Amino acid sequence: MNLNYGSLVKKAIGLLDTFGSKIQSLDAFMEEALQDLQQRNFILDIFSGCIENKKQLDVVVNAFYATNGKLMSRRDRNQFVMICYLTFSLDDLGLQNFSNMIESIGIKNMYTFLNFYFSNLTSSIKHEWSSIIDAAFVEEHWINPLLRWRPEIYNLLSQLAAKTSQDNPKKKVTTKVTVPQEFSFSKPKPRLLSVPELPPEHEKTKPVPSSIHRSPKEMHILKEIKEKKHQKAELFYEANLKQIRMENPLKSESSEVFEKLWSRLSAGSFSVKLNKAAILRREALCDQQLEQELQRQEWLMQGGLEPSAFLQWQREMLTRDQLPMTEKKQLEAQIRDERIALAREQIMDRNQKTAQQTKEEIAQLMQEIAEERIQEEQKKKELVQQVAESHKNTKEAKEKLKKLKQTIVKEVSEESQELLFQAFEEKQAELCKRFEMIHENHAKQSLPRIRLNPFDDTKTAGHGLLEEMPLAELRLRLDLLKMERQEEEQERRMHILQEKQKQEELLQKRLEAIELHSRALAEAAAIRRTEKQARQELLQQLVNKDDSVLALRKELEQTKQARQQLKQAKKSKAKAHSATHMGTPSQTGLKERSWEELEQSLSRFIQNKL
Repeated sequence: MNLNYGSLVKKAIGLLDTFGSKIQSLDAFMEEALQDLQQRNFILDIFSGCIENKKQLDVVVNAFYATNGKLMSRRDRNQFVMICYLTFSLDDLGLQNFSNMIESIGIKNMYTFLNFYFSNLTSSIKHEWSSIIDAAFVEEHWINPLLRWRPEIYNLLSQLAAKTSQDNPKKKVTTKVTVPQEFSFSKPKPRLLSVPELPPEHEKTKPVPSSIHRSPKEMHILKEIKEKKHQKAELFYEANLKQIRMENPLKSESSEVFEKLWSRLSAGSFSVKLNKAAILRREALCDQQLEQELQRQEWLMQGGLEPSAFLQWQREMLTRDQLPMTEKKQLEAQIRDERIALAREQIMDRNQKTAQQTKEEIAQLMQEIAEERIQEEQKKKELVQQVAESHKNTKEAKEKLKKLKQTIVKEVSEESQELLFQAFEEKQAELCKRFEMIHENHAKQSLPRIRLNPFDDTKTAGHGLLEEMPLAELRLRLDLLKMERQEEEQERRMHILQEKQKQEELLQKRLEAIELHSRALAEAAAIRRTEKQARQELLQQLVNKDDSVLALRKELEQTKQARQQLKQAKKSKAKAHSATHMGTPSQTGLKERSWEELEQSLSRFIQNKL
C-alpha cells in the first residue's frame, strides 16, 4: 500500500501547531485530534516523537534561527522540528519517501535547514545534545546513523538546489543607451506640472473586540445552573404536593407550638403602634363586620336559617370516612420506605465486598510496579553519582574563579563608596547653607506690617444716596427683623402642636373601640377552636380502633425490627474484622512507611516520564 507521506506530514505539522503542552496532556489531545484522521499510527508516532524529544529538536531549530534562518518566518518552526525528527527514522522511511515529504512542504526552506543541520552535526549540535543526554548514547543512536546517511542527503540537497535554480531563472538586464537631443532657441522649455498632493491616509481604526459585546462564558454557565436548580425545585415541589395529597401527616410538636404562638398574636396580646391610615382602615373594617353581623341577626329574627350547621355536619362525616383511608396510606408508604431501605443496605453489602476484592488486587499490582520502579531508580542514582564525580573537578575550578572575581569586585566597590560618601558630604553642606538663607527670608517676610486705618461705624459713607445710613444702624435694624421672624415661627409651632394633640386623642379613642371588637372576635375564635379539637380527637379514636390500620402498624414494626437486626449484624462483623486485622503498632508503622515510600517513588517516575 503506497502512502502519501507528504499529506500525512502536513497533518502532523498542523497538530503540532495546535498543541499546547501547558494547557493539556499529550494523551488527551491525541484522543480528541485523531478521531477523524486516517493512517493514525504514522501520525501518532511522528507527533508523539516530536513532543517526547522536544528538548533535542529545539536545540537544532533554535541554532538554525540564530544563524542561517534569521530571515525565516517563525510560523514554519514546526516544519523544521518535524523534518529534524524524521531524519532519525530514515532507515524505516527511505530516501525517496523523505524527498517526497520535503518537496510537499517547501524546497527552499528545507534546503537551507538541511544544509545547516548536516554541516554542523559533528560540532555544535553534538556538543549541545551531549550536555542534555549521555554522550555515548548520543553518538551511538543519533550521530552515527545520521553520518551514514550524510552523503546521500548531500546528493539530495544538490538536486534541490538544481530545482530551485530552474524555477527562478535570472532575467537578462537590458541597459538603455542615452540618445542626445538637439538644442533649439525657438522651443520653450515645457512648464513643470505641479504634482497634486495625496490626501493624508487616515489610520485604520481598531475594530471593537468581540469580548465587549459578548457576555462572558461564566454568565451562561451560571444561567444554566440556575435553570437546572429551578427545574429540580419544581420537581421537588410537585413530589411534595403529591405526597401531601396521598398522605395526611400528623402535626409535629413544632407545628403545634407555632399554632399556639399564632393564636396569641392574632388575639392581640401585645400593643402595636399603628399609623393614622392603618387605624382608619381598621375602623372601616370593624364597621363593615358590625353591619354584616346586624344583617345576619335581622335575617334570623325574620325566620331565616343558617346553612353552617348542615355544612359542619357534612364535613364531619366526610372526615370520618376519609381518616382511616389516609391513615392506611401513611402506614403503607412507611412500610414501602422501610423495605426500600432494607434492599438498599443489602446492595451496599454486595458492593462493599466486590470493592474490597478489587482493592486487594490493585494493591498487589501497585506493590509489584513500585518494586520495579525502586530498582530502576537505584540504577539511575548510580549513573548520576558517576556523572557527578566527573563534574566535581570543573566545579572546584569555577568556584576559585568566582572567589577571585568577588575579591576584585569588593575592592572596587569600597573605593567607589568612599568617593560617593565625600561627594554626599559636600552636597549636604551646600544644602544646609541654602536652607539657612531660605529660613532667614521667610522670617523677614513673616514680620507684621502695621497699617493705620481708623473706621467709625456711626458715620455714613458720604456717597450722597437718599436712604444712606451708618453701619451700626443697619445692624440694629437687621437684629430687630430677626427677632420678629422668630416670634412668628414660635406661634406657628404652638398652633401645629395643639392640632396634633387633638388628632392623637381622636385616634386613641378609635383604637380603644377597635381593640374591644378584636377581643370579642378572638374569644369567639377560641371557642370554635376548642370545639374543633374535641371533634378531631373523637375521629382519631375511631381510626385507632380500625382492624386494617392495626395490622399495617404491626407490619411496619416487624420491618423496622428486621432492619435494626441487619444493622447490628453489620456492626458486629466490622468489629470482628478490625480485631483480626489489627497488628502490633510497630508492624502498622512499618507498613505505612513502606506504602509512603512506594507512592513517592511512583510519583517521581511519572514526573520523569512526563
